Order: sequence, then C-alpha cells, then structure tokens
Amino acid sequence: MEEESLHEVFWAVSRRMREQTRREMEPWGIAPSQGRALSVLLTGGPMRLSALAERLRIAPRSATEVVDDLQDRGLVERHPDPADRRATLVALTDHGRATGTSIKSARAAAGERVFASLDPTDRATLSRILRKLTTA
Repeated sequence: MEEESLHEVFWAVSRRMREQTRREMEPWGIAPSQGRALSVLLTGGPMRLSALAERLRIAPRSATEVVDDLQDRGLVERHPDPADRRATLVALTDHGRATGTSIKSARAAAGERVFASLDPTDRATLSRILRKLTTA
C-alpha cells in the first residue's frame, strides 16, 4: 500500500480538527464561521465590519451575514463608531462574551484531544513547524 503524501496527511488532520470543532460547537448551535467571529471579537474588541472581514479572511458581504446571525442571537451588537459617525462598530454583548469564552475553552479542549497522542517534544516540534509555515 502506498504511503499518503505529506499534504494528504495534513489535510486529513485539518478535516479531523474541523469536524471536532463542529462537534464542540453543537451545544451552542454556532457555526464555525460564527465561532471564529466571536473569537476575533474576544481578542480584538469592537471593530468595524470591514476589519472583522479582513481578520476572518472573508468577503465583507459574508461578514455581514455572520454578524447579522450573531446579532439575531443576541451575541453582538452594532454601535456608531465614535471616530466616524458614518461607520459602525461590531461589539460583543455580555452574552456574546460569555458564549465566546465558553466556546474558546471547548475548542482548546478539543485541540488537546487531537494532539494528546504526541509527547511534549513532538508537540513542540510540530508547533515550531506549523508556525514557520504560517509565515512562509
């Protein structure tokens, strides 16, 4: 039997992590894109929709849909930008902050389970390699 190529193995791990993430977010009924938006707002604070789209690496129209869904659920709210009254900031509500924090903890636990079979040396090596690839 032929051994899988490095990129095939990498994608298999990526699919496993995406599936694990979907399962972890089921209790909140949150889509992965919404979870990522909550995470960005948790770390970055209130921001313009265009900045959120850029941080999520999605089209502004897609970011609008994500924010609309989160706003309908009471997780974010829009406020006028004090620096430019024509612009709007997206900010987490208290419920959104609590939900985002809970999801972040659940995702961290899921990641731990994915990498649990690696010893500390392998984990450190993998982390170094992946960080290097993100800046390549």
